[in-house]
Amino acid sequence: MHDLTTMLSTLKRPRLLVRAARMGAQEYNRDRHLQRILGYGALPRPAAALMRLMELERGLDEQRKADDAGYSLPRHLDLLIAMMGEAQLLQASRAPLQ
Repeated sequence: MHDLTTMLSTLKRPRLLVRAARMGAQEYNRDRHLQRILGYGALPRPAAALMRLMELERGLDEQRKADDAGYSLPRHLDLLIAMMGEAQLLQASRAPLQ
């Protein structure tokens, strides 16, 4: 199975959606954003949160591609922002201490 960073790097999403998510990720606040998306309670570690976010985002992307009336662009953007924020946290936690 691929590692999380490889899985993220292979995602293909519309350029405008990714650009908007990058801008939003600059203001990402894990406590506020992740609880709104995943529900209240204890927050999972970044890797577990990222896996859950990727599952949710995959479903929304399928809705987008199918032109489903239930597709929510703001929800999709929130998920991408959270994915980018969690990926940054995961990368920072794996960085060697100097």
